[in-house]
Amino acid sequence: MALKAKARAEADRLMTAFREAGAMAVEADILQPAEVLLDLYGEDIRGRAYVTSDPLHGEMMLRPDFTVPVVQMHMADGAEPARYCYMGEVFRKQEHLSERKSEYFQVGYEVFDRENPALADAEVFALFAGLLAPLNLRAATGDIGILMAAVRGLKTLESRKAALLRHIWRPLRFTQLLDRFGGRAPVPETRARLLAALRAGESLTAAPQIGLRSEAEINARLSALRDDASAPAIAAEEVARLNDLLNLSAKSPAALAHLRDVARDMPAIAAATDRMEARLEALSAKGVDVDALDFEASHGRTTLEYYDGFVFSFHGPDPDLPPVASGGRYDALTEVLGQGRSIPAVGGVVRPGLVADLAEGAPC
Repeated sequence: MALKAKARAEADRLMTAFREAGAMAVEADILQPAEVLLDLYGEDIRGRAYVTSDPLHGEMMLRPDFTVPVVQMHMADGAEPARYCYMGEVFRKQEHLSERKSEYFQVGYEVFDRENPALADAEVFALFAGLLAPLNLRAATGDIGILMAAVRGLKTLESRKAALLRHIWRPLRFTQLLDRFGGRAPVPETRARLLAALRAGESLTAAPQIGLRSEAEINARLSALRDDASAPAIAAEEVARLNDLLNLSAKSPAALAHLRDVARDMPAIAAATDRMEARLEALSAKGVDVDALDFEASHGRTTLEYYDGFVFSFHGPDPDLPPVASGGRYDALTEVLGQGRSIPAVGGVVRPGLVADLAEGAPC
């Protein structure tokens, strides 16, 4: 109980600071409809969330975070521009015993503003950096948008690019796909047998249909598999440039200079690199020491799958613990939840329990 009281007191302090920064305090139900989250993240979310069944509302999840319900609220009837803050408990399953908690307080700040996205990115990061400055945390930044632009610029099938984009938040699966599309790894054995049957002229739709897909959907999928099998491999030079990008880790100015060099051979990332430069200028104007700011191109690739631009996190001294704070840009999520309408959006969350522990010098 004492730990919860400390976390709540720190959450109140952060909420006061967020309100003073111009945010409106909002609430979100603890029980969230599972359908929305499953549509966004697929069945993988079940392994990270607590799911229950309601006799009236169907499948529900204990709130895994606040961003999705806040975006839904804003897209339904929010004014523009808007700033929101919130606090409350979130719930995440843990796969094994560790210091990571399955229930903890979260405090957040979200900005919906289409006027100047780079300035909004800088606003959120600088606000968090200022509030957390006494803890001497390490800040790390990245940009999922640069990786996405690089994938979209590959000279290969649109279906292959879509598969890579779908798994950009799963580094192992992404690498496996890139190796296969680049000709460095064979297709899975089950797919190889299926393709062999197609080449032999066997009918795969004559058998009784026991699944939910129609015959037309099955034939479309088989056609896509044939196209993929006959397509040339992604050029080795393209794969090498993408891997170089994925492994980029440097201070922000050096990272920007490297990205400018890469953009000569990979022009698809030029616009995203311009956005990074504008963001660094905005951060510097906010008083952030960008010369000392770490940039990791793959940063944020294992978080919830709605970030599509700038990402950041603040870390304490224990590498086994989650970040004290994290956030990023999620423009595409507003379009998905806005039923066609969209607005640039960026935000972040703080774990007040970790802040309180670090402030006291106690183990987290």
